Amino acid sequence: MKKSKLTLYIFIALILGIITGYVYNINVIDTYNNKISAAEATIKTIDARLVLLKDTTTTEFKQLKTTRAAQLKERATADATRENKLEGFTLLSDIFLRLIKMIVAPLVFTTLVVGVAKVGDIKAVGRIGGKTLLLFISATLVSLLLGMLLVNLFEPGSSIHLALPDSYLGTDIKKSAISLKDFIGHVFPRSFTESMANNEILQIVVFSLFFGVATAAIGDKGEIIIKFMDAVAHVIMKITGYVMMLAPIAVFGAITAIVAKEGLGIISTYAAFLGEFYFSLALLWGIIIFAGFTVLKKRVFTLINNIKDALLVAFSTSTSEAAYPRALEELENFGCNNKIVSFVLPLGYSFNLVGSMMYMTFASLFLAQAYGIHLSWAHQLSMLLVLMLMSKGIAGVPRAALVVVAGTIGMFNIPEAGLALLIGIDPLMDMGRSATNVLGNVIATAAVSKWEGELAD
Repeated sequence: MKKSKLTLYIFIALILGIITGYVYNINVIDTYNNKISAAEATIKTIDARLVLLKDTTTTEFKQLKTTRAAQLKERATADATRENKLEGFTLLSDIFLRLIKMIVAPLVFTTLVVGVAKVGDIKAVGRIGGKTLLLFISATLVSLLLGMLLVNLFEPGSSIHLALPDSYLGTDIKKSAISLKDFIGHVFPRSFTESMANNEILQIVVFSLFFGVATAAIGDKGEIIIKFMDAVAHVIMKITGYVMMLAPIAVFGAITAIVAKEGLGIISTYAAFLGEFYFSLALLWGIIIFAGFTVLKKRVFTLINNIKDALLVAFSTSTSEAAYPRALEELENFGCNNKIVSFVLPLGYSFNLVGSMMYMTFASLFLAQAYGIHLSWAHQLSMLLVLMLMSKGIAGVPRAALVVVAGTIGMFNIPEAGLALLIGIDPLMDMGRSATNVLGNVIATAAVSKWEGELAD
């Protein structure tokens, strides 16, 4: 399947998915959505009454708690039934994502070992790594600051006026209070096979760096390893080509499931918040592309055109990991040396998630505004630093951005119950931030290649 045709098919699948999802939502899923909404409305009413009751030993309090438990059970049942009705569509995207994850870990390992071994000099590895991390930290800070400024300008949460909940009300999202020990655990592998099995990209990068430097250090004996790894990398890239043929089917399944579950109504309900978030992402794209233009000149537009199908896949499946193999291939086709690409791109997937950074800022300050909690600029800046540190190395955690937000807002006395506002629209926001992550990583990799004089004309 030619690349131009693939992009066209992905786009067609996107449109068909929206139409199919809308029809399926009206005819099948809407019944269960109504049951869930009714249960949630009852729970909300009960919660409001529970907050007013100070004596927890009264009969009324116990009855309300019993009714609340029954409504929670009814909501869970309706939600489970809804998920079963969507299973046929989600399976289409699940198969594709599983195949992509099957590829990513061995692809990162083989290409990075070859890249580092070809660089040879450990000083050169340190120099490239230093430039890369400096670029990533700068991009992360720009993303966080831009998100902070825009959410203060738009104030999307100020019109919601949520009441502060009682201590026993919350969500089912696990809080993430990642400690230094947890962070170290995400960086340094205790078992290479465990890292491969769990797709812990950062741990794979660390092991690959050691393996690549050691391979270069043994001289001629290492040549056979380099040739073998290079051959394996080419085989995996060939497999990537086969897997990408399934991308339109996966996109169709993913989009259909999202629209069928949430309905187009959720877009109108949260239109202002979604519009402001996507406007902010558009500004971030402009900054990223401008930064790429200063280094790559007009070639940056050629690069963006080359990765459009990778961006569409990331957008449609809500995961930047799905675009990794295609992004790596297109960077090499663009003229970037594979030793730079295989080194910088995997690091980007842990340290340069600029779209996710902006979302975390937006979400955290949105919830503060919704509860009427005023945060000074000093508090907001400290929140940005916490978000930057907590987000590193947990890219493999399901709903990672929400998990980080849940852990962060607790430090600033913002009730985690407010996350219920975000859970429904998180998939729609995840699409935009995933595509932004891919764009940021691709342009950063090309920029480092240019700085190192490793970008062919």
